[in-house]
Amino acid sequence: MKENLNVGLPEAKRKEVADGLIKLLANNSVLYLKTHNFHWNVVGPMFQPLHSVFETQYVDLWNAGDTIAERVRALGFYVPASYADFAKLSKIKEASGTCQIKAKVMISELVHDHQVMVRLARELLPETEAADDQVSVDLLSGRMEVHEKNAWMLRSFLE
Repeated sequence: MKENLNVGLPEAKRKEVADGLIKLLANNSVLYLKTHNFHWNVVGPMFQPLHSVFETQYVDLWNAGDTIAERVRALGFYVPASYADFAKLSKIKEASGTCQIKAKVMISELVHDHQVMVRLARELLPETEAADDQVSVDLLSGRMEVHEKNAWMLRSFLE
């Protein structure tokens, strides 16, 4: 980095945290697209409540993407910003053939994907704490809370 960045965190630690946040961002971006896709294409007797839940969740994911990316920039690193880059870095997979996916399958996939997001954030937490990067720790804690709640709410549709 050519920037003169001195926020009390060594570059190596900032880089480690930024790399983890970029992976979180990639997964967030794929989950955003998938959730928006399901919002557009859900059908059946649960249409109205799922359409609304999916919208609430994709709006949150869109905003979270900006927050995560801006944190990477604040740490002094650039952010990959193409779906091709995100697809390479993401554990979450896009949905294809959406018109053929049943609502309960959509819900099950999103439950799984929100739990992936929780695990990714939880895995990044120890190195972020070790880097003494409280801002990123707070970001990760907040995202874990959101994804745990989203998974719980979606699971309730399956009972």
